[in-house]
Amino acid sequence: MQEKNQTGMSTPEENPNSLISYLDRTFELQKKAFSLNPIPSAGERIENLKRLKQSLVKYRNDITVAIDGDFSCRSKDESLLAELIPTIEAINYTIKRIKKWMKPSRRKVGILFQPARARVIYQPLGVVGIITSWNYPVYLSMGPLIGVLAAGNRAMIKMSKFTPRTAEVLKSILYEAFDEDCVALVGGESGLGSAFSKKPWNHLIFTGSTEVGRQVMRAAADNLTPVTLELGGKSPAIVGAGFPVKDAAERIAFGKVFNAGQTCVAPDYVLCPRHLVNEFVEAFQKCVESMYPSMKENTQYTGIVNEKEHRRLKELLEDAREKGAKVIEVNRAGEDFEGTQKLPIHLLLEVSDEMRVMQDEIFGPLLPIMPYDSLKDAVSYINDHPQPLALYYFEYNQANIDYILNCTHSGGAVINETMLHVAVDDMPFGGIGSSGMGEYHGHEGFLTFSKAKGVLFKPRLNSGKLIYPPYGRIVHKLLYRLFIR
Repeated sequence: MQEKNQTGMSTPEENPNSLISYLDRTFELQKKAFSLNPIPSAGERIENLKRLKQSLVKYRNDITVAIDGDFSCRSKDESLLAELIPTIEAINYTIKRIKKWMKPSRRKVGILFQPARARVIYQPLGVVGIITSWNYPVYLSMGPLIGVLAAGNRAMIKMSKFTPRTAEVLKSILYEAFDEDCVALVGGESGLGSAFSKKPWNHLIFTGSTEVGRQVMRAAADNLTPVTLELGGKSPAIVGAGFPVKDAAERIAFGKVFNAGQTCVAPDYVLCPRHLVNEFVEAFQKCVESMYPSMKENTQYTGIVNEKEHRRLKELLEDAREKGAKVIEVNRAGEDFEGTQKLPIHLLLEVSDEMRVMQDEIFGPLLPIMPYDSLKDAVSYINDHPQPLALYYFEYNQANIDYILNCTHSGGAVINETMLHVAVDDMPFGGIGSSGMGEYHGHEGFLTFSKAKGVLFKPRLNSGKLIYPPYGRIVHKLLYRLFIR
């Protein structure tokens, strides 16, 4: 798959013991290249995105095979639906709009500063670092890259150590499509994450856990590097009292079983009207069983990414059991999963905040279900906890919808569905509070990776001369009377 790069630089494969040196050299190479071409034309940016798209399409089978290997089992369809299609659609969306986004925007100038005109021009930042999570290794690396390239920057991507096969495929794809002074990628080898975070990037975007996000931000602070943090948290799904329970269960089930719940915006727990809990549980079980009559040997049911994550999830489950939770395993075929990296869906009832499953982001196929007596109670519970990355509400009553949207804070929200908002290119995506800061996707991605520089243009006539010293003249007194009131 690889061809010799035009820069002639050695890659980490050729020099495996000097990854940090490679990182340093490539960073300097990109800085130099940027200084020689600080404002790439729209044509150059579009060409970069077209090359990226062509390479992803060309090697789509290699990508899906690599992801399947990293997860021990992941459906090709899930990888195509969640990784390739959204990425390619984002590229198409961006290509059509780059010229419009690059145009300077006009701004108004108050009478006090006339005659004059004002513009905001959008300049590339420089070299951007992208730290990627393991759960969607293609979409979460290529997604930010699209915005970075659209804004005219250069980029280095650091992949997760949990997805080495996918990292190798993407490395080869990018190596073939770009010179390293434009786009480069490194794997997740030990020790590289700290060195990567400490580089003086012009911008750094991190996708991952809240705790690691704190570490990344501390490292970036030493260089005053601006950061975008895409974290996670406990995203609630609220079932409205008037919404068909079967429909809510079906849509929540899909959001939870997709990628075995290893999604930052997966429904983390359900708030259900107390009198509907049993009906919801029954409907949810039927939905999952219809999607996956069996799971152990079913190539459409995704495995947990590694033993460490598998063990963490089982520990959450056992902690909940020990503290009084009622656990329902959704396992229609009665299969034994011992010795595999798969974990069936588990519903947890009678949960409490003392349980780790209600404290930590679950990131797996465990779903607590909590009863509520009034919508106000549900809102109070959400607001008493850290702000989530996503919030889902199932309801047709517009007054109730408005109440939920106005009285809660979350990175994003979806009414009557789960997760799909992430792939809507014309909306920003990002967290709030402990679920992240900043946003990207679409135009917001272009703005995040650009410097919006305000420019004031004055003509030959120098009206400002009227207020020059000495002060106390009639013109000053007149200005004060007109504008300070």
